[in-house]
Amino acid sequence: MSASSALWLSAKGAAFSLGDAPTTAPGPGMIAVRNRAIAVNPVDRMLPAIGDLITPWLRYPAILGSDVAGEVVAVGAGVTRFRVGDRVLGHAVGIEKDRNDPAEGAFQTVSLLLEHMASPIPDGLAFEQAAVLPLGLSTAACGLFQPDFLALQPPQADPPAQGETVVVWGGSTSVGANAIQLAVAAGYEVVTTASPRNFDYVLGLGAACAFDYRSRTAVRDITAHLRGRRLAGVLAIGAGAIRAGIDIAGASQGRRFVAVATPPAAFDRVKPGPGRILQLVPAVFGMLTANVALALRARTAGVTTKMIWGGSLLGNAVGPMIYADFLPSALAEGRFRAAPPALVVGEGLGAIPAALDRLGQGVSAQKVVVALPA
Repeated sequence: MSASSALWLSAKGAAFSLGDAPTTAPGPGMIAVRNRAIAVNPVDRMLPAIGDLITPWLRYPAILGSDVAGEVVAVGAGVTRFRVGDRVLGHAVGIEKDRNDPAEGAFQTVSLLLEHMASPIPDGLAFEQAAVLPLGLSTAACGLFQPDFLALQPPQADPPAQGETVVVWGGSTSVGANAIQLAVAAGYEVVTTASPRNFDYVLGLGAACAFDYRSRTAVRDITAHLRGRRLAGVLAIGAGAIRAGIDIAGASQGRRFVAVATPPAAFDRVKPGPGRILQLVPAVFGMLTANVALALRARTAGVTTKMIWGGSLLGNAVGPMIYADFLPSALAEGRFRAAPPALVVGEGLGAIPAALDRLGQGVSAQKVVVALPA
């Protein structure tokens, strides 16, 4: 393999810096991928400032990032699904507690991926668009299929109708777009929320109906739609989603469970460097206050809530179920779309900080992506 470079996070609270990365051969059950596109996620923006809260186990210097698409340049022992030259997408898991390895981070030219966390890319799918999938797909899959969450039936090519409804609050987000498609592929009706301008988009992904999340009557309208239906659970994404999910689940028949993809308080104002603690204290207080209020609301409504960690599927059956059993044929046959659309904002590892800034400005029905030259 050729020499690699990376965007490093040298220490807690440090700024990103470009540097060389050691060339590491893939171990058993792993592949090395020359990255051609990398997507960025909210967690990548938060870790420099509050990584000690979110990932206290993380060793530094670290390489962040989860979403990659590129070409296989080496395979480890026991790998049977991929060969050198294959086009793949994958969920890089370097920041996960059980991995904790910069060689497995996404923000570099060559990343190591677990074989069961990668999927072939069809010839007609560009690297930039393929890169939008991994973390959003993984997070949605964790919330929908893990036994300690909604525990839905697995997705398949021709699913039987399950006779239950999944509510996806935040359907035009990266997680939401994948959740809609996965739940439909598992045989469930999907009710979702979005801005009216994105209704056609989420309906095109397979949702049965869409409601305006900003409407004062959205919760009441969804609850009315669910009368006579059995709820399979709620996936809550975005600001205000947990409270709405609790109210919907509490008023419905079926599984009163809310899988939470977005924390109840934002840490966007917390920046690394001087003044970090002064910014962090009110954010943490807001988080604790919101958690207590939501826990009381859920208990009163008889609803269970649980926060999703998008990398947890790497160590259970859901990871290979999605990346090995379902996604390859679903993408190749057009039964699953790489969504949302990619918003390519630059080229090269040096463009990632600007891409994170662009993400912080807000996007709608898009995923921010950086292209890497061949």
